[in-house]
Amino acid sequence: MYQQNISMITKVHLLGFHSSQNVNFLYFPILLLIYCMTLCGNLLMVILVVYSRDLHRPMYFFLTQLSIADILLTSDIVPIMLHNLLHKVAVISFFGCIVQFYVFAFCECSECLLLTVMSYDRYLAICNPLRYTTIMSQSLCLKLVFISWVTSFSISTVEIASTSSLDYCGPNDIDHFFCDLPPILELSCSDVSGVQLEIMLTGVPVLLCPFLIVIISYTYIIFVILKIPSATGRQKTFSTCSSHLIVVSIFYGTLFGVYVLPTKGKSLNITKFLSLMYTVGTPMMNPVIYSLRNAQIMKAFGTFQSNFLLKMAKK
Repeated sequence: MYQQNISMITKVHLLGFHSSQNVNFLYFPILLLIYCMTLCGNLLMVILVVYSRDLHRPMYFFLTQLSIADILLTSDIVPIMLHNLLHKVAVISFFGCIVQFYVFAFCECSECLLLTVMSYDRYLAICNPLRYTTIMSQSLCLKLVFISWVTSFSISTVEIASTSSLDYCGPNDIDHFFCDLPPILELSCSDVSGVQLEIMLTGVPVLLCPFLIVIISYTYIIFVILKIPSATGRQKTFSTCSSHLIVVSIFYGTLFGVYVLPTKGKSLNITKFLSLMYTVGTPMMNPVIYSLRNAQIMKAFGTFQSNFLLKMAKK
Protein backbone atom coordinates (compact mmCIF):
# COMPACT_ATOMS: atom_id res chain seq x y z
CA MET A 1 0.00 0.00 0.00
CA TYR A 2 2.75 2.42 0.97
CA GLN A 3 4.79 1.83 -2.21
CA GLN A 4 1.65 2.11 -4.31
CA ASN A 5 0.72 5.44 -2.78
CA ILE A 6 4.08 7.09 -3.36
CA SER A 7 4.89 5.52 -6.75
CA MET A 8 3.62 8.60 -8.62
CA ILE A 9 6.48 10.64 -7.13
CA THR A 10 9.91 9.09 -6.86
CA LYS A 11 12.08 12.17 -6.28
CA VAL A 12 11.69 15.51 -4.53
CA HIS A 13 13.50 18.77 -5.28
CA LEU A 14 14.32 20.89 -2.22
CA LEU A 15 14.62 24.45 -3.51
CA GLY A 16 16.35 25.86 -0.43
CA PHE A 17 16.87 29.58 0.08
CA HIS A 18 16.63 31.01 -3.49
CA SER A 19 19.94 32.83 -3.09
CA SER A 20 22.71 33.19 -5.68
CA GLN A 21 25.45 30.59 -5.90
CA ASN A 22 28.02 33.07 -4.58
CA VAL A 23 25.88 33.71 -1.50
CA ASN A 24 25.39 29.96 -1.07
CA PHE A 25 29.16 29.46 -1.07
CA LEU A 26 29.31 32.06 1.72
CA TYR A 27 26.56 30.32 3.72
CA PHE A 28 28.14 26.87 3.33
CA PRO A 29 31.19 27.29 5.65
CA ILE A 30 29.04 29.14 8.21
CA LEU A 31 26.46 26.36 8.40
CA LEU A 32 29.19 23.72 8.34
CA LEU A 33 30.88 25.44 11.29
CA ILE A 34 27.55 25.65 13.15
CA TYR A 35 26.94 21.94 12.50
CA CYS A 36 30.38 20.98 13.82
CA MET A 37 29.91 23.21 16.87
CA THR A 38 26.50 21.65 17.51
CA LEU A 39 27.84 18.10 17.36
CA CYS A 40 30.91 18.89 19.48
CA GLY A 41 28.98 20.97 22.04
CA ASN A 42 26.22 18.42 22.60
CA LEU A 43 28.59 15.44 22.60
CA LEU A 44 30.80 17.26 25.11
CA MET A 45 27.75 17.90 27.29
CA VAL A 46 26.91 14.19 27.34
CA ILE A 47 30.52 13.23 28.07
CA LEU A 48 30.83 15.75 30.92
CA VAL A 49 27.66 14.54 32.63
CA VAL A 50 28.76 10.90 32.34
CA TYR A 51 32.33 11.72 33.42
CA SER A 52 31.71 14.06 36.36
CA ARG A 53 30.07 12.70 39.51
CA ASP A 54 29.12 16.24 40.51
CA LEU A 55 26.79 16.30 37.49
CA HIS A 56 25.02 13.04 38.34
CA ARG A 57 21.80 14.87 39.10
CA PRO A 58 18.35 14.79 37.48
CA MET A 59 18.68 18.17 35.75
CA TYR A 60 21.92 17.16 34.01
CA PHE A 61 20.57 13.73 33.14
CA PHE A 62 17.65 15.38 31.36
CA LEU A 63 20.13 17.72 29.71
CA THR A 64 21.99 14.78 28.17
CA GLN A 65 18.72 13.52 26.68
CA LEU A 66 18.08 16.97 25.22
CA SER A 67 21.60 16.94 23.74
CA ILE A 68 20.95 13.55 22.12
CA ALA A 69 17.73 14.89 20.58
CA ASP A 70 19.62 17.96 19.31
CA ILE A 71 22.30 15.79 17.71
CA LEU A 72 19.66 13.68 15.93
CA LEU A 73 17.74 16.75 14.78
CA THR A 74 20.64 18.71 13.36
CA SER A 75 22.13 15.58 11.71
CA ASP A 76 18.77 14.99 10.04
CA ILE A 77 18.53 18.52 8.59
CA VAL A 78 21.96 20.07 8.05
CA PRO A 79 23.76 17.55 5.73
CA ILE A 80 21.04 17.82 3.08
CA MET A 81 20.96 21.60 3.57
CA LEU A 82 24.72 21.77 2.93
CA HIS A 83 24.26 19.67 -0.21
CA ASN A 84 21.51 22.10 -1.24
CA LEU A 85 23.84 25.09 -0.90
CA LEU A 86 26.49 23.50 -3.12
CA HIS A 87 24.14 22.24 -5.83
CA LYS A 88 21.42 24.94 -5.74
CA VAL A 89 18.70 22.24 -5.61
CA ALA A 90 18.88 19.11 -3.46
CA VAL A 91 17.32 16.04 -5.09
CA ILE A 92 16.29 13.27 -2.72
CA SER A 93 13.96 10.31 -3.04
CA PHE A 94 10.40 10.72 -1.84
CA PHE A 95 11.00 7.91 0.63
CA GLY A 96 14.07 9.80 1.89
CA CYS A 97 11.90 12.91 2.26
CA ILE A 98 9.39 10.97 4.34
CA VAL A 99 12.17 9.55 6.49
CA GLN A 100 13.63 13.03 7.04
CA PHE A 101 10.25 14.33 8.20
CA TYR A 102 9.82 11.29 10.46
CA VAL A 103 13.14 11.90 12.24
CA PHE A 104 12.37 15.62 12.42
CA ALA A 105 8.93 15.02 13.97
CA PHE A 106 10.38 12.52 16.44
CA CYS A 107 13.12 14.93 17.57
CA GLU A 108 10.79 17.91 17.88
CA CYS A 109 8.28 15.90 19.94
CA SER A 110 11.11 14.67 22.14
CA GLU A 111 12.44 18.18 22.74
CA CYS A 112 8.98 19.46 23.67
CA LEU A 113 8.49 16.70 26.22
CA LEU A 114 12.04 16.82 27.59
CA LEU A 115 11.85 20.60 28.09
CA THR A 116 8.57 20.02 29.94
CA VAL A 117 10.19 17.39 32.17
CA MET A 118 13.02 19.82 32.90
CA SER A 119 10.47 22.49 33.82
CA TYR A 120 8.87 20.10 36.30
CA ASP A 121 12.33 19.33 37.69
CA ARG A 122 13.03 23.04 38.23
CA TYR A 123 9.58 23.47 39.83
CA LEU A 124 10.31 20.72 42.38
CA ALA A 125 13.82 22.01 43.09
CA ILE A 126 12.65 25.58 43.80
CA CYS A 127 9.09 25.17 45.09
CA ASN A 128 9.52 21.94 47.04
CA PRO A 129 13.26 21.66 47.83
CA LEU A 130 12.90 19.55 50.98
CA ARG A 131 11.17 16.73 49.11
CA TYR A 132 13.04 17.19 45.81
CA THR A 133 15.50 14.32 46.32
CA THR A 134 12.74 11.96 47.44
CA ILE A 135 10.37 12.78 44.59
CA MET A 136 12.87 13.14 41.75
CA SER A 137 14.45 9.74 42.28
CA GLN A 138 16.52 7.88 39.74
CA SER A 139 13.56 5.64 39.01
CA LEU A 140 11.28 8.59 38.26
CA CYS A 141 13.93 10.23 36.06
CA LEU A 142 14.23 7.08 33.96
CA LYS A 143 10.45 6.75 33.70
CA LEU A 144 10.01 10.37 32.61
CA VAL A 145 12.68 10.06 29.93
CA PHE A 146 11.30 6.71 28.76
CA ILE A 147 7.78 8.15 28.50
CA SER A 148 9.11 11.16 26.58
CA TRP A 149 10.93 9.04 23.98
CA VAL A 150 8.14 6.47 23.60
CA THR A 151 5.43 9.13 23.31
CA SER A 152 7.47 10.98 20.70
CA PHE A 153 8.02 7.78 18.74
CA SER A 154 4.31 6.91 18.88
CA ILE A 155 3.05 10.34 17.82
CA SER A 156 5.56 10.72 14.99
CA THR A 157 4.69 7.21 13.77
CA VAL A 158 0.99 8.13 13.68
CA GLU A 159 1.82 11.28 11.71
CA ILE A 160 3.92 9.36 9.20
CA ALA A 161 1.27 6.65 8.81
CA SER A 162 -1.38 9.28 8.06
CA THR A 163 0.87 11.19 5.68
CA SER A 164 1.96 8.04 3.84
CA SER A 165 -1.66 6.97 3.27
CA LEU A 166 -2.16 9.85 0.81
CA ASP A 167 -1.58 9.78 -2.95
CA TYR A 168 1.21 12.04 -4.23
CA CYS A 169 1.16 13.13 -7.85
CA GLY A 170 3.25 16.30 -7.77
CA PRO A 171 4.61 18.72 -8.56
CA ASN A 172 7.70 17.40 -6.82
CA ASP A 173 9.23 20.75 -5.82
CA ILE A 174 9.37 21.68 -2.12
CA ASP A 175 10.12 25.35 -1.52
CA HIS A 176 11.98 24.71 1.72
CA PHE A 177 15.37 23.46 2.89
CA PHE A 178 13.94 20.28 4.45
CA CYS A 179 10.88 18.05 4.19
CA ASP A 180 8.40 19.59 6.61
CA LEU A 181 4.77 18.51 6.84
CA PRO A 182 2.98 21.49 5.14
CA PRO A 183 5.10 21.39 1.95
CA ILE A 184 4.84 17.58 1.81
CA LEU A 185 1.05 17.78 1.95
CA GLU A 186 1.12 20.31 -0.92
CA LEU A 187 2.45 17.52 -3.14
CA SER A 188 -0.60 15.36 -2.49
CA CYS A 189 -3.49 15.05 -4.91
CA SER A 190 -5.69 13.53 -2.16
CA ASP A 191 -7.95 15.32 0.30
CA VAL A 192 -5.55 16.27 3.12
CA SER A 193 -8.14 17.82 5.47
CA GLY A 194 -8.59 14.61 7.44
CA VAL A 195 -4.85 14.16 7.86
CA GLN A 196 -4.43 17.78 8.90
CA LEU A 197 -7.18 17.40 11.52
CA GLU A 198 -5.68 14.16 12.84
CA ILE A 199 -2.20 15.66 13.08
CA MET A 200 -3.58 18.76 14.79
CA LEU A 201 -5.33 16.58 17.38
CA THR A 202 -2.22 14.49 18.00
CA GLY A 203 -0.22 17.70 18.30
CA VAL A 204 -2.22 18.81 21.35
CA PRO A 205 -0.56 16.40 23.82
CA VAL A 206 2.92 17.12 22.45
CA LEU A 207 2.78 20.89 21.97
CA LEU A 208 -0.09 22.57 23.79
CA CYS A 209 -0.16 20.46 26.96
CA PRO A 210 3.62 20.63 27.53
CA PHE A 211 3.53 24.37 26.90
CA LEU A 212 0.80 24.81 29.53
CA ILE A 213 2.79 22.71 32.02
CA VAL A 214 5.86 24.91 31.39
CA ILE A 215 3.79 28.07 31.94
CA ILE A 216 2.24 26.74 35.15
CA SER A 217 5.61 25.53 36.48
CA TYR A 218 7.29 28.87 35.92
CA THR A 219 4.33 30.76 37.32
CA TYR A 220 4.81 28.94 40.63
CA ILE A 221 8.58 29.39 40.39
CA ILE A 222 8.25 33.15 39.91
CA PHE A 223 5.87 33.43 42.88
CA VAL A 224 8.34 31.55 45.10
CA ILE A 225 11.27 33.66 43.91
CA LEU A 226 9.40 36.91 44.56
CA LYS A 227 8.78 35.81 48.16
CA ILE A 228 12.51 35.51 48.85
CA PRO A 229 13.41 38.58 50.99
CA SER A 230 16.96 39.26 49.77
CA ALA A 231 17.90 40.33 46.25
CA THR A 232 20.92 38.03 46.37
CA GLY A 233 18.72 35.07 47.26
CA ARG A 234 16.31 35.86 44.45
CA GLN A 235 19.12 36.17 41.94
CA LYS A 236 20.79 32.94 43.07
CA THR A 237 17.51 31.00 42.92
CA PHE A 238 16.56 32.39 39.52
CA SER A 239 19.99 31.50 38.13
CA THR A 240 19.21 27.82 38.65
CA CYS A 241 16.42 27.95 36.08
CA SER A 242 17.30 30.95 33.88
CA SER A 243 19.20 28.85 31.30
CA HIS A 244 16.25 26.50 30.87
CA LEU A 245 13.84 29.43 30.62
CA ILE A 246 15.92 30.99 27.83
CA VAL A 247 16.01 27.71 25.89
CA VAL A 248 12.26 27.17 26.33
CA SER A 249 11.47 30.73 25.19
CA ILE A 250 13.57 30.39 22.03
CA PHE A 251 12.26 26.92 21.21
CA TYR A 252 8.56 27.58 21.72
CA GLY A 253 8.78 31.10 20.28
CA THR A 254 10.07 29.90 16.92
CA LEU A 255 7.85 26.80 16.94
CA PHE A 256 4.69 28.82 17.51
CA GLY A 257 5.84 31.35 14.92
CA VAL A 258 5.96 28.65 12.25
CA TYR A 259 3.08 26.30 13.10
CA VAL A 260 0.58 28.19 15.25
CA LEU A 261 0.46 31.78 13.97
CA PRO A 262 -1.64 32.38 10.83
CA THR A 263 0.28 31.77 7.61
CA LYS A 264 -1.65 34.40 5.66
CA GLY A 265 0.54 37.39 4.98
CA LYS A 266 3.61 35.67 6.46
CA SER A 267 6.61 35.71 4.15
CA LEU A 268 8.05 32.35 3.14
CA ASN A 269 11.52 33.73 3.92
CA ILE A 270 10.39 34.47 7.49
CA THR A 271 9.08 30.91 7.81
CA LYS A 272 12.39 29.54 6.57
CA PHE A 273 14.33 31.75 8.97
CA LEU A 274 12.22 30.64 11.95
CA SER A 275 12.59 27.01 10.85
CA LEU A 276 16.35 27.54 10.64
CA MET A 277 16.30 28.86 14.21
CA TYR A 278 14.74 25.76 15.81
CA THR A 279 16.36 23.16 13.53
CA VAL A 280 19.89 24.59 13.49
CA GLY A 281 20.18 27.55 15.87
CA THR A 282 18.59 26.09 19.00
CA PRO A 283 20.57 22.79 18.97
CA MET A 284 23.77 24.85 18.75
CA MET A 285 22.78 27.33 21.46
CA ASN A 286 21.51 24.80 24.02
CA PRO A 287 24.91 23.55 25.25
CA VAL A 288 26.34 27.08 25.09
CA ILE A 289 23.53 28.59 27.17
CA TYR A 290 23.60 25.80 29.75
CA SER A 291 27.40 25.71 30.07
CA LEU A 292 28.12 29.44 30.19
CA ARG A 293 25.46 30.05 32.84
CA ASN A 294 26.34 27.03 34.97
CA ALA A 295 29.39 27.06 37.23
CA GLN A 296 29.22 23.30 37.86
CA ILE A 297 29.41 22.47 34.16
CA MET A 298 32.30 24.88 33.66
CA LYS A 299 34.09 23.32 36.63
CA ALA A 300 33.51 19.82 35.25
CA PHE A 301 34.82 20.94 31.87
CA GLY A 302 37.96 22.37 33.48
CA THR A 303 38.60 19.14 35.37
CA PHE A 304 37.94 17.03 32.30
CA GLN A 305 40.26 19.17 30.19
CA SER A 306 43.06 19.02 32.79
CA ASN A 307 42.82 15.24 33.13
CA PHE A 308 42.68 14.80 29.34
CA LEU A 309 45.80 16.94 28.80
CA LEU A 310 47.57 15.10 31.61
CA LYS A 311 46.84 11.71 30.02
CA MET A 312 48.00 13.00 26.62
CA ALA A 313 51.24 14.29 28.19
CA LYS A 314 51.93 10.89 29.76
CA LYS A 315 51.58 9.21 26.41
